[in-house]
Amino acid sequence: MILLDPDLDPHLAPAATSAKTSAAPTPRNLRLPTVRTLARFLGVAQAAVRLKGEVTVQLTTDAAMRRLNRQFRGKNKATDVLSFPAGGIGAEEIAGDLAISVPTALRQSVEQGHSLSTEVKVLMLHGLLHLAGYDHEIDNGKMARRELVLRARLGLPQGLIERAAAPKQPALKQPGAPSMRRTSAAWVGKQESKARKPSSKPGAPSLRRTSAARVGKQKSKVAQPGTTKRPSSQRSARP
Repeated sequence: MILLDPDLDPHLAPAATSAKTSAAPTPRNLRLPTVRTLARFLGVAQAAVRLKGEVTVQLTTDAAMRRLNRQFRGKNKATDVLSFPAGGIGAEEIAGDLAISVPTALRQSVEQGHSLSTEVKVLMLHGLLHLAGYDHEIDNGKMARRELVLRARLGLPQGLIERAAAPKQPALKQPGAPSMRRTSAAWVGKQESKARKPSSKPGAPSLRRTSAARVGKQKSKVAQPGTTKRPSSQRSARP
């Protein structure tokens, strides 16, 4: 299941939504794919990982991720992806929850020179591996090797573990063509420079109670996930 945080910047919403809410068009490579597209990828990736049970993916804001990171890891900063493996009653039917910060994913997509859609999929795969029990911090490279195989199968670029270990490479550019990284960075900088109105909503969405990571009751099934290592996160993209 894919859930969109209502507090997300409408400029980053899928094409069908952003066309109705945004006067200025957002570059296609910086927009989220549709919920249907992401749900389809989630199913394919989950099957590749061989992870059984329902997975909920919450696409949310930096502010929400910062709250979750502080609550479950004691780190008062935003992160890219957090995951909560399910536990207790009903765990056999529910694999767990993932939270992905769309603004962080956007910045990382610009750094890597690919689309926001691709970055979200990279983060989803990484989180699914954690839900399946992998932990790159203690498994002597087992998760990294598995992720490498699955990324090749799913047509995804360099993953979070590799990025943490590898030096940054300049973006490739075709002769005479504008650099996607440069034009994307300019657009992102322009959006971040705009003053944003504070959210009028009384609180952030919360996780369903299916594990220690599922926090509080929710209204209308809007979930706020947590992090990976039961319930610690997989900030492998950051040293």
